Amino acid sequence: MNKKLLTAIIIVIGLVSLAWFVSRTTSSTENEMVKEAIANDYKNATYIIEGEEVKLVDGIAETPIAPGSASVVTTKYFGNELMTDLDGDGLEDVAFVLTQNSGGSGTFFYAVAARNTPHGYIGSDGYLLGDRIAPQNTDLSSDQIHKHVIVFNYADRSPDEPMTNQASVAKSVYLKLDPDTMRWSIVLSPEDRAGL
Repeated sequence: MNKKLLTAIIIVIGLVSLAWFVSRTTSSTENEMVKEAIANDYKNATYIIEGEEVKLVDGIAETPIAPGSASVVTTKYFGNELMTDLDGDGLEDVAFVLTQNSGGSGTFFYAVAARNTPHGYIGSDGYLLGDRIAPQNTDLSSDQIHKHVIVFNYADRSPDEPMTNQASVAKSVYLKLDPDTMRWSIVLSPEDRAGL
């Protein structure tokens, strides 16, 4: 065998080996990233609340208000869950309510969702429903033009009422999850559309 052919074979084997090693390393890195972004249960997934990542562990998360602070922000699974396919992929996802409290008098309620993927659950951005509201039920919209639209029903106060009053004004928000951005979009209710 001449030297040029042998050198070419060695170079080809080296390049194939390098490509195999790089693909294995990239695949492992991608797998680790997927593992970090998902959870095997929606009560252990990561959600975005007011721009901050909140990783639930058994439905609760406590994070310091500021670095080194003894005060914590507590985020909790509240409930009112609805199991439904939010993105049309045939897998059952879940929409529900979280609360967040930083030790003051306010308790803020957020609508969230967790997409069920073949790798596990991916949490959404939280949509603020209100402070010290009274969540009722979470339903799939029955409006014929709505597809995968979730209705979060709750009681709130009228704008002129103090926060000390009991929430008694019925409200609903119609939300649709964008599976690519994992953010909610507001959808017009049938009543709002009729008023246009």
